[in-house]
Amino acid sequence: MAKSTRTDGDLLQGTLDMLILRTLLGGAAHGHTIATIIERGSGDILQVEHGSLYPALYRLENRAWIASSWGTSENNRKAKFYRLTALGRKRLVAETTRWERLVTGIGRVLSASWTS
Repeated sequence: MAKSTRTDGDLLQGTLDMLILRTLLGGAAHGHTIATIIERGSGDILQVEHGSLYPALYRLENRAWIASSWGTSENNRKAKFYRLTALGRKRLVAETTRWERLVTGIGRVLSASWTS
């Protein structure tokens, strides 16, 4: 996510949490992999900064939406792997529904014909 200036890659507040949850629907992953999946999945439009990712992971873990355990990465390094919990799956459904409603509302405003 951008540091100081707004770009196409900026995310609305709370969107990163939803994207992390969605990424973990595919299985456990460590932080670097989560960021890479989000970036590649967006066609590199979204950029996930470590300064945003790790606080989000800690926040999601504190809410019991994800759980973590230590393992070995594909580079044979010790890494913390995150997985989606049952509570996180429920939250993902709620957040996805909220997001879809938001996108629909914004789309309606953008396509509206305004007359004075």
